[in-house]
Amino acid sequence: MKTWQKVGIGAGAALVLGGIAWFSAYQVNKGVVAVQTGHVMKTDLTSVVTASGEIRPKNYTNVLGEGIGKITEIVVKEGDHVKKGDILLRLENIQPGADVQAQQAAIDSTEASVRAAAASYDSAVATLAQRQADLEKARFDWERAQQLYKEQLIAKSDYDASKAAYDAAAAGLNAVKAQVEQSRAGREQTRFNLDQASAVLKHTKDVLRKTTYVAPIDGIVSYIAVRVGENVVPGIQNAEGSFLMTISDMSVVTSEVKVDETDITNVREGNPADVTIDAIPLKIFKGHVTQVGELAILRSSGQAATTQATANTQEARDFKVVVTIDNPPTDLRPGLSASAKIQTEQKKGILTIPIQALAVRTQKDLDEAQKEHGGNVTLAASKPAAAGDAQQKLDVQGVFVIRGKKAEFLAVQTGITGVTDIEITSGVKEGDEIVIGNYKALRTLRPGAAVKVDNSTPKREESAT
Repeated sequence: MKTWQKVGIGAGAALVLGGIAWFSAYQVNKGVVAVQTGHVMKTDLTSVVTASGEIRPKNYTNVLGEGIGKITEIVVKEGDHVKKGDILLRLENIQPGADVQAQQAAIDSTEASVRAAAASYDSAVATLAQRQADLEKARFDWERAQQLYKEQLIAKSDYDASKAAYDAAAAGLNAVKAQVEQSRAGREQTRFNLDQASAVLKHTKDVLRKTTYVAPIDGIVSYIAVRVGENVVPGIQNAEGSFLMTISDMSVVTSEVKVDETDITNVREGNPADVTIDAIPLKIFKGHVTQVGELAILRSSGQAATTQATANTQEARDFKVVVTIDNPPTDLRPGLSASAKIQTEQKKGILTIPIQALAVRTQKDLDEAQKEHGGNVTLAASKPAAAGDAQQKLDVQGVFVIRGKKAEFLAVQTGITGVTDIEITSGVKEGDEIVIGNYKALRTLRPGAAVKVDNSTPKREESAT
């Protein structure tokens, strides 16, 4: 046999043997799923709720129009720090100032009238005392004249003169009493006039005061809504007055965030939180929850879902949560975008698995796998009986545990959720090897299927040029 024939026969035999080996390996690996695995382990876990919002001061006030007038001067600008009582802006005050001066002159005149009325009353009281003394003297003379006339010691004319003097003194006393009452009434009237004029002066001074606006609190001028020359009008009934500016007290700063309705039940006042501010990157500020909203807020409109029209909608809802920053920086401004990671619960030394290891299968899938693989599936705990298809469509949450190169599905109960891990309260034990990837394998893996563990680092695909 020639050499080339021997080489051909050897090559053919090698190809046949290679084909047989490939076919055997293919048959062995047919239906085997390559998976990535991890282990159930005990770790410390912190449940975190993440939400976004904006920086807001705890205390702020909107300065609204109180009087009518044209703005003549704005003393401050946005970003200025002001103290309570500092002047913010001024309105035109010519007419209010003139009214105050005129009313002050009227009060001066009324005060002079009060003094004159008081002097007249005092004079009338003195005259009354004099007339009372004259009457007393006339009474004594009249009584003495009566006795002397009875004893026929004086003439009838003297008796009549004494009686006439007594009657005149009594009439004079009554007249003076009337004058005293008149003087008293005049004095009271002038006092009432003074009180009325004082009230009018207080009103005109208040109108004048409302032409100069001052800071109601300490803080910074965070927003100015008006310009010089614009007219200011006060509020009428339910309508607010002109919005002028906002003063924000930045000594206590909060981050007002919106928490999804699925997470709000876990948030409590006092929960610690880490706040990040977009304008101050790579820095975390410590804080704590100080307020948890009770009303749901529609995500699209931002309105409270309290009316009949909004209560029936299926739109996603959020709840307002206020996080107070413990040591805020001095350069914060209201309205800055912020995010908060709220720690709702913390446990130490508990069983945990990666979140992506959780899988959901229907009761029908588990029943079929149990029949096919003869008991390689641990079913969920018994539940109340349901009718027909509802029982078959029941979802069971669990993990795939590696048992003899096969993936056994175990139903589990979960606890708190961390950033990447989740607590397992029952179903598996520490050290169990579980399937954690890849996503496609977890989504399509059947209970009891043969698996091949491949925990090598996946190669990164080269991006197309």
